[in-house]
Amino acid sequence: MEKKVVNTSFGEYQTPHIDLREWLGRIEGIGELKTIKGVDWNLEMGAVAEMIYHAKPENPPALLFEEIPGYPKDFKVLSGMTNSAGRLAVTLGFDKPNGAMDVVQSYRNRLKDFKLHDAEHVETGPILENIDRDQEVDLYKFPVPFLHEEDGGRYMGTGDLVIMRDPDDDWINLGTYRVVIHDKNTVGLWMSPGKHGRLIREKYFAQGKPCPVMVSVGHDPLLFLSSGNEVAYGTGEFAHAGGHRGQPFEVIEGEFSGLPMPAHAEIVIEGEIVQDDMRNEGPFGEWTGYYASSVREDYVVKVKRVYYRNSPILTMARPGRPPADYTFSKCVVKSAMIWDQVEKAGLPGVKGVWSHISGGGRLFNVISIEQAYGGHAKQALMLAAGSHAGNYLGRWVVVVDEDIDPSNLFDVNWAMNTRCDPVEDIDILRNAWSGALDPMKKPGENINSRALVDACRPFDWKDDFPHVAESSPELLEKTLDKWGHLLDD
Repeated sequence: MEKKVVNTSFGEYQTPHIDLREWLGRIEGIGELKTIKGVDWNLEMGAVAEMIYHAKPENPPALLFEEIPGYPKDFKVLSGMTNSAGRLAVTLGFDKPNGAMDVVQSYRNRLKDFKLHDAEHVETGPILENIDRDQEVDLYKFPVPFLHEEDGGRYMGTGDLVIMRDPDDDWINLGTYRVVIHDKNTVGLWMSPGKHGRLIREKYFAQGKPCPVMVSVGHDPLLFLSSGNEVAYGTGEFAHAGGHRGQPFEVIEGEFSGLPMPAHAEIVIEGEIVQDDMRNEGPFGEWTGYYASSVREDYVVKVKRVYYRNSPILTMARPGRPPADYTFSKCVVKSAMIWDQVEKAGLPGVKGVWSHISGGGRLFNVISIEQAYGGHAKQALMLAAGSHAGNYLGRWVVVVDEDIDPSNLFDVNWAMNTRCDPVEDIDILRNAWSGALDPMKKPGENINSRALVDACRPFDWKDDFPHVAESSPELLEKTLDKWGHLLDD
């Protein structure tokens, strides 16, 4: 396939990366890859990732675990693929950013003229270097981590792509759902109610059929970005990721299901979800920072094929108390998608959106606007809360004026403290879409409430609102020119 020249990674690379391995070389080239040898799959891998991402929440490295005890030396695990502004820019093909909001703005700008690129079917690719069939399947041959001390098993699928075909409309969905190993050829696949994968599975079950499924557990991070976020129902994530790439992804049909898998993936399992076998799944340390969805029976996947490259790399996204090893990328993409969706719904004057890391990229969303009319702030709140990207398992939506950086939690908190009258400016939205990962919900409860917080100056007297006690931009610039050297001391 001819490579298309695109604007990629800081202007240094002129074509999209072909696979995860080329991507790793580029990430090493910008100094954001940390290789660690000898870390055990049993708890150590998860604890090391937690230690590093909590100690270095600003611009942490990607972690490549090598020489994992008990496994071939060339079997690897990768954590934190897109957990920095720099790595996101390389992955998405943006210029070098100065910070998170630069990536949000670049992502939003791309969505204004976004074109999908459907996957291109090919006959062969590196993923076919090794194939285990039927009784040859043994998932324990891979260094699957046991991530948290109270987990219900070894979770092979965290930074994964769950690949399914809608039986009615024949479109391919990719979703990121957790996958636990039950035995050498059986896994549990948990999908939250309302998610596209769950809806597709129920369609097969309603017809009395098993649900064909593939799970990629090593792949291009660009696919993970599309898989793990709210792409519109009916829009294939292969095409969505291809749109960001500027050219199609190559896919190969699986032997058992005919589903498409990335031709340059590292590890893919293939099988079917069956109705006559249910096993305990959970608990699992989730992105909210708690062990979520407890232990309950769920349907299993009978694995019929495992495809893998020589020297395979398992991709891991360890959730837990924020910041986790994928929280940052979730926040950036979520922010850009909310921004795009509220503007398409007709909201003017948006100056910025940020889904805060402390809320796991979902629970605490802030939108900044330049108020133009009465009710503008309330409109922003309702649209941000109701947008597809901002709706699932939210908690707080805050609207602030244009002088507040929505990504600066201190400034947002200051606006809430000084521009919000709780009686007048906080509304509660009830019966909203939630799920089992919400730590405030009892088992079986799938709805919650949202607080909509207006932390803007009151529109009808905003021009008379007390002025902020800070230097004007002109005075600040003069002071920096004359006395800025004091900041270097």
